[in-house]
Amino acid sequence: MNPGILYAALAYVAWGLFPLYFKQVADVPSVEVVMHRTLWSLVFVLAVLLVRRQWAWMGAVVRQPRVLGAFALSALLLSGNWLTYVWSVQNQHVVDASLGYFILPLVNVALGYVFLHERPRPGQWVAVAVAAAGVLWLTVQAGRLPWIALVLASSFGVYGLLRKVATLGALEGLALETMLLAPVAAVVLGWWAWQGQGAVVQGNNAATLGWLLVAGPLTAVPLLLFAAGARLIPMSTLGILQYISPSLQFALGVWVFHEAFEPARLVGFVLIWAALCVYSAEGWWSVRRTEPARL
Repeated sequence: MNPGILYAALAYVAWGLFPLYFKQVADVPSVEVVMHRTLWSLVFVLAVLLVRRQWAWMGAVVRQPRVLGAFALSALLLSGNWLTYVWSVQNQHVVDASLGYFILPLVNVALGYVFLHERPRPGQWVAVAVAAAGVLWLTVQAGRLPWIALVLASSFGVYGLLRKVATLGALEGLALETMLLAPVAAVVLGWWAWQGQGAVVQGNNAATLGWLLVAGPLTAVPLLLFAAGARLIPMSTLGILQYISPSLQFALGVWVFHEAFEPARLVGFVLIWAALCVYSAEGWWSVRRTEPARL
């Protein structure tokens, strides 16, 4: 088996199981969780860079304001995505979060069309239309937009677009993003500590503090696995594997956390799943059709 499939699958499994982690820190406010996640991610990434002696890129980036500006924007999108996701898990909206990542591939198609001048094939447009029908149905049933799903899908979609055109790799990009966010996180956590607030000062149980400390490697390792896998396998394979994550999140929300899931909402999810089937089958067929021409 291509090792890239294993690397990418492990990354998506880790992301799919993230709700189990965030439930362990459910007593900590979501904003504080994101602050800790930022700081300890930076510590872990800097340790990896130190071991690999991978520092040369920093000097070049400092002299490129446009690159710094682009990564400042991607850092804000990433932190907003993290905050929304942590809040949704802590407030029993894991199913809604999973919907966001089911929609994400189709958001990527739309962003590629608008900003990268990519021209989706007819089958891909069919998938987008079916998914849009699913979102519309969920909106009608709930009487409001499924804002959690839409915020997660749009924020990570635009984040992915920025990273796609960025000049830095996954490790360097994550390091720069956390470097830009960490000062804010450190100041806020320091201020809370000065005021006698926060998990560390208030003496939350040792298990909670331990879970906050491991947020760094839990954030960085899946990203590194994903980067390694993406270099070794085709995008079509990567696109199919990415559904591992929201499928696990959906299963956890319904069968482990026992979140309410009205039968009427199932119609919307079925439409989303049908769109994903059309999208995946079309991509597979397109690859199979072009392979003979290359031989």
